[in-house]
Amino acid sequence: MTRRPLGNTGLEVSPLGFGAGPVGSETLSDTEAEALLHGVLDAGINLLDTAPSYGRSEERIGRVLASRRREVVVSTKCGYGVPGVEDWTGPCITQGIERALERLRTDVIDLVHFHSCPVEVLERPGVVDALQRAVQQGKVRVAAYSGDNAPLEWALRSGAFGSVQLSVNVFDQGALEHALPLARERGIGVIAKRPLANAVWRHSERPPAPDLSTYWDRMHALSLDPEGLEPAEVALRFTAFTPGVTSCIVGTTRRDNLQHNLRALEKGPLPEAQVERLRGAFQRRGHEWEGLV
Repeated sequence: MTRRPLGNTGLEVSPLGFGAGPVGSETLSDTEAEALLHGVLDAGINLLDTAPSYGRSEERIGRVLASRRREVVVSTKCGYGVPGVEDWTGPCITQGIERALERLRTDVIDLVHFHSCPVEVLERPGVVDALQRAVQQGKVRVAAYSGDNAPLEWALRSGAFGSVQLSVNVFDQGALEHALPLARERGIGVIAKRPLANAVWRHSERPPAPDLSTYWDRMHALSLDPEGLEPAEVALRFTAFTPGVTSCIVGTTRRDNLQHNLRALEKGPLPEAQVERLRGAFQRRGHEWEGLV
């Protein structure tokens, strides 16, 4: 795959990144997980996005990195989940990064995101400083923030983060009006999460999960026409080629799904007129919707 510069970070990433949450599932054996990760890298995808809350994902990625570290841009999260340490404190950030380094079997992590914390946490003394200190110590290359809405705005304006991760898809276009232009202006890299909108079109009835039900409601409110294409292809091409988006992360346990996504991106951007119709529908009916965290 081609590579795109991740803002001014000096990192270059593939337009399609791999959301490594499924890799942490116990339904996959270690052998299956490692084969999947090698398949991702062999396909030319170099961005692996994980988190300590993704089961054994970091640990399994660490095994792959042992032989292919130079091929990979590793993204993980921090701020929570350190036994015996209060979440969202300086010691939690510091110890969480140390634990991630150990699990990932690497001396430096390319991107470490704060994982969807609110503004009051970002303003808490010692929290941002702890992540910045890890960058200064060479344990993290780029401090990053993952989230949406007011906390994302704070992160973009703070000067503390070189990259952000936010929701961008056909049902979640709010960031296109302000956050993405602000990120471009400040040289901040942008990784789009939920580019397939949780594939909510696969459900025949309104699903109970809050994130799915939100996108279900938006899907029916917008009544978007895929214009002869598969909904997944429309969603992925829309997000991946939205100006300002560097990469979009999609997770799967199946290599055929991975290849399907790659073939969709090989087609390039959607026709300009189709993009205008998708944008117009959102601007008319969804302009007040917030990004789904």
